[in-house]
Parts: sequence; C-alpha cells; structure tokens
Amino acid sequence: MAEEEKGFVIKDRRSFDEKGELKDTKLEEEAKKEVPGDQAPEKEAEHPPLPEVSFNSLIFSLSSTVFFHLGEIADPQSGKKAKDLPLAKHTIDIIAMLKEKTEGNLTEEEKKFIENILTDLRWRYVNATKE
Repeated sequence: MAEEEKGFVIKDRRSFDEKGELKDTKLEEEAKKEVPGDQAPEKEAEHPPLPEVSFNSLIFSLSSTVFFHLGEIADPQSGKKAKDLPLAKHTIDIIAMLKEKTEGNLTEEEKKFIENILTDLRWRYVNATKE
C-alpha cells in the first residue's frame, strides 16, 4: 500500500526579518483577509454579547435557573413552562452555599445582592409549594 504524505505549511509570524528590520505587515494583513477558511468574525456576529464575568452575574444566572425550575420562565426551545421543585430547591441551596463559603470576601454590594436574591427565591419557592 502506498501511503499518502500530508504536508504542512510553516508561516513566519515574527515582526522582524532576518536582518532585524520591521517587516511590511500590510501584505500579511491583506493575505489574512483573503483566507476563505477564516470565519471567526462572522461567528462572533451570530452570538449576542456575553455579560460581564462577576460574582453578581453568576448569582443572577443561578437565580434565572431557579425561575425556570419554578415554572416562572418558559423553556426557550419548547416555549412551555414546567415546574421541577426539587431542582429549584437544589439551586437555591447552591446559592446559599456560595453565600456561606464567600462570607467575609464579598463587597457590600455583592453581599446585599445575594441576600436579596436568596430572600426572593425562598419566598417564591414557598409560594410554589403551596399551589
């Protein structure tokens, strides 16, 4: 059997040539634009911007999960609301654990935010169990 040899291309991406002089980067930039397989800018346009990575955004994300499991938010794919109280309680417990584990390390704003979220979610859970 004859084996096919696959080759590879080595591209010099250094800013300076072998003489130590700055390369002409305009030609390289134009070559990059012409590469048909480079679809990264289009993929970025497909997704909405992501929220800032912070403690509050994590807690907000977890609380949204609770709303979903309490049946207050519809499933984005099916459009239907469904309750799953054990999962809602589990997620509330995760937020409470995070509050406990981060005690003394939160800013005043983060501390108030997590306390308010937990209070609200617990009330909503209690009301959902009565229905």
